[in-house]
Amino acid sequence: MWHERIGSLLPNRWKYQWRYWRRRTPWDTQVTPPEVMEFIARTPPGKALDLGCGTGTNAINLARHGWRVTGVDFIPRAVLAARAKAERSGVSVEFLIASVLDLSALTGPFDYVLDIGCLHSLKAEDRTRYATSLSRLLRPQAWYMLYAWLPRPSEGGVVGISAEEVEILLRGDFSVGRTVIGEENGNPSSWYWFQRR
Repeated sequence: MWHERIGSLLPNRWKYQWRYWRRRTPWDTQVTPPEVMEFIARTPPGKALDLGCGTGTNAINLARHGWRVTGVDFIPRAVLAARAKAERSGVSVEFLIASVLDLSALTGPFDYVLDIGCLHSLKAEDRTRYATSLSRLLRPQAWYMLYAWLPRPSEGGVVGISAEEVEILLRGDFSVGRTVIGEENGNPSSWYWFQRR
């Protein structure tokens, strides 16, 4: 279901829908990143939320390891593919069509939230609303893992979010556990581990 509150994301919505329709989704690697696998290996399962879940690879992997998982994406085609993939995999995951800017239908608390690529694509004015939802949905001591592009040129502008911006955005309710700067296809990116206070 689409809400008026995601109006600022409509251009991105159509761009991503078009990419899924044309099967041009380089972000959909079908592989759970080693950083997430490391977290799964050392953390007892609980209730997890996968923001921007795409076709469900990470949500399904979490479910295979005993997590109760909700996956959220604003592209219906991706969510339909995720539901079919979960059914084929024999795991139960709740997949919802929703924007990360409107998580009002979700109730927590969650023990773990994963975001691979959503926050850095949001407009600066929408990031505070995103952070407020995180704070509401995560229980104290829960983990939030974020993969985000650091600022880089893209389509005549700049996309991404700096490590300082991420920390300022979340510092009210989260403590930084770990930050690892790396790169993706020659461009800077970062993994972050935050814990809810």
